[in-house]
Amino acid sequence: MENIFINGEEDELYEAFLALHTPALKAAGIPPLYWKTLYYKLTNEVFDAGEVFGIMRVEDEEEEDEDENVHSGSNPAAEVSCKVIVTRESGLQACDPASIYLVDHAWTYRLESARQQLMEIPGLLGRMASLMGLSFHGEAPDPDIVELVLDNMWKFSQTYQLSQGSAEEKVPVWYIMDEFGSQVQHSSQPSCCMAPFFFAPQQIAYSVLWPIQDLDNGDEVTRDYAYGEADSLVRKCRLLPWLPADLEGVSDETPEPTDLYYETILQENKEKLPVEISVHSVPEGSVLKVFSEMKQVLDHLKHPRFQFTEDEDEADILWKYSHIRDYRKLSEERPHVLLNQYPCETILTTKDCLASVARRAERGEGPRWLPRTFNLQTELPQFIRHYQKRQERGEDNHWICKPWNLARGLDTHITYSLDYIIRQRESTPKVVCKYVEDPVLFDREEVGLVKFDIRYMVLLRSAQPLRLYAYNVFWLRFANRSFSLDHFDDYQKHYTVMNYAEGVRLKQVHYDEFIPMFERQYPQYPWKQVEGEIFKSFAELFQAASSRPAPYGICPYPSSRAIYAIDLMLKWEQTGGGERVMQPQILEVNFNPDCHRACLYHPSFYDHMFQTLFLDQADECPVTQIV
Repeated sequence: MENIFINGEEDELYEAFLALHTPALKAAGIPPLYWKTLYYKLTNEVFDAGEVFGIMRVEDEEEEDEDENVHSGSNPAAEVSCKVIVTRESGLQACDPASIYLVDHAWTYRLESARQQLMEIPGLLGRMASLMGLSFHGEAPDPDIVELVLDNMWKFSQTYQLSQGSAEEKVPVWYIMDEFGSQVQHSSQPSCCMAPFFFAPQQIAYSVLWPIQDLDNGDEVTRDYAYGEADSLVRKCRLLPWLPADLEGVSDETPEPTDLYYETILQENKEKLPVEISVHSVPEGSVLKVFSEMKQVLDHLKHPRFQFTEDEDEADILWKYSHIRDYRKLSEERPHVLLNQYPCETILTTKDCLASVARRAERGEGPRWLPRTFNLQTELPQFIRHYQKRQERGEDNHWICKPWNLARGLDTHITYSLDYIIRQRESTPKVVCKYVEDPVLFDREEVGLVKFDIRYMVLLRSAQPLRLYAYNVFWLRFANRSFSLDHFDDYQKHYTVMNYAEGVRLKQVHYDEFIPMFERQYPQYPWKQVEGEIFKSFAELFQAASSRPAPYGICPYPSSRAIYAIDLMLKWEQTGGGERVMQPQILEVNFNPDCHRACLYHPSFYDHMFQTLFLDQADECPVTQIV
């Protein structure tokens, strides 16, 4: 392989490869020394690792420290495990450009389809069971073995994410390397590196292995399972799936993050805060020119006091779909132009910030109206300690992992597996929230008792002084299968967002039909009383979010207005006196929500929004002032 490139055409193809893949090569940390060989092997599908390495079966020795190798065989009773060693007599030289190897992937999956693939793809279950050291005999898929594989796969799975495509296509992909790659063991002084690499021309991902030191014949090939992690405590936590560790000295308390946390978010969002301006009142009877690129607004705003313009520069109101970033320029050049967004509103609309800000409402564990939430990027040790404490007390330990900033339930997973949750930290940034294990259920005649959630539209007229309204119409979403604490990958049992899922029924119940149905099912809980608790939770949330100046709270820019969709559930809680009460649980706050159903069933929806926010005509609209 010394003369990989024999003509100019090959050089041109290599340059095209670099033009397409250099960002990925750098992100994977693959040294440029190996790029030409990697290109050659990818293009010609050269899998020559077997000429250099071999798998060696070894007897397990006494437990080893983290500084030593960890054999990740998942069967604790096994007396034999495997490791990968160099078998070529001449060894392996890190300075040799040819010292880079492709490793195939035995199984590539997204989490929501893992169980189905194990059940349906011929030979997959047997291969995974064998690779993981689980005993499996027979041809037919065994549900018990499927569960074992799903439990154990977090010791073997790796992940990558595509940088382009739709939101669905960007959901992280998980994979398990072939029998060779999966036997490369952990060491905190690794001899090699491994990284996934997506080869665009073939639309296929491989893992790539290269040495970081010279290796002699018989030397072991190892990699660092927590590569790049400098924090010793976080490193110990990330290695828990393979290395038990004592975290008893770690606190599970989660105080609000420091001011630097919010300042960093402001910088990352490239948001420029407005200068101070005076409050501008809308002249009585004036017609306001509205600029918007949103079809729902253009089709449904009919009120005579609003007139559309295609010229953004002459608009009195900008109702934008995308985030406004430069509030400073708007405040300096057009201070009286009214906006449908607030500076720093991401402290409500991203799940990590929502949890942080909510802690202002009640110190310590946070308010009763928000499930206990941990940021996996910054609070992993606290989460693990909390999980372990609950386990010790025999309490329910089901959790739901959610990306910070994705909607529609994408890349959202429910589990009781600590390994599963720890490994989620390696994909997109996520929070982990206590799963509502005792939700208030709704009796669907044709199905039984199902989960449901409620969406309220709230209107923020002013952040200081705080003026908050709720639209009196609310929306309901129902699961399609009866609820039970099992089969957490059954979307139609545990999730309620059906309007984006293919081939599933969307149950429609209007709010005015729902209220009497709910009160028949729960006669001791009048809806007005339940709704009062819901509105109280909204008030406390927005009071917390507006209690500090930007960027630590919502910026009280006088020309800002906004609507947000708040999704919530109800759960059963017991008071100190033993009384069962329905406790609202806020799930998320949505920026620029999809108002298709609102417009479909309530054509005056946007008239009501604009009248309340811009004309101060709340008394003429179906809204309730919360604060």
